[in-house]
Amino acid sequence: MQNVTDRTRNPFGMTPDCDRYVPGYGDANADFHVIGDHPGVHGGIDDGIPFTGETWSAEFFAALADAGLVADVADDPDATGDPDGTPVDREADAPFRVVKTFLSYLHMCVSDGTPASESYADMERFFDAELRAIAAHVLLPVGARATDHVLRQYTARAWKTEIDMDALHGEELLGSGWLVVPIKDPVEWETGDADRLVEALRTLQATDFRRESDLGRFVAGSDPYLVR
Repeated sequence: MQNVTDRTRNPFGMTPDCDRYVPGYGDANADFHVIGDHPGVHGGIDDGIPFTGETWSAEFFAALADAGLVADVADDPDATGDPDGTPVDREADAPFRVVKTFLSYLHMCVSDGTPASESYADMERFFDAELRAIAAHVLLPVGARATDHVLRQYTARAWKTEIDMDALHGEELLGSGWLVVPIKDPVEWETGDADRLVEALRTLQATDFRRESDLGRFVAGSDPYLVR
């Protein structure tokens, strides 16, 4: 089922009970869902777009662009699609165009310091609803907290996976209906970490990462019926 919307910023109209928040941004029918912690850690407070406004943001988005998940506006400001015809879009103030990618946070509200555990628990309903509405094929948790949360909630691997981001960075982990590719926190990237992520995402996209089966032959009509 496709989500029908032309909105890239907060496409599902999430309205948490806080004065300031950084909502999800991107393609509501994304194949890739990039998941961060909260605005105080991963930015976006000024622009309202996750992962923007930090010293490492340019390198982070450059890696995503090299991997084909976003397109650099400066390369082709009038583009309406990638070379394969995949729809891409952006809002006027966005520094990039999304390419089948969505960006959001576990805790979208802006808080003073680290949010309390009760606040993370309260914000979980927004994050989970958005994640399941988008139903991306690949989850890309950024940093230790997001990676731990995704592994605990959406895979059966948490009990046997140490949250060592140096080791997990760019590695494929099979979840419950999703592939999970953890990303080391960009503020901690060292030489080679960007290239490692780009290589992992390019390799993944060269495979049948969607892992869908067409069950259309079992229902009336000629339309495909794709399931995971």
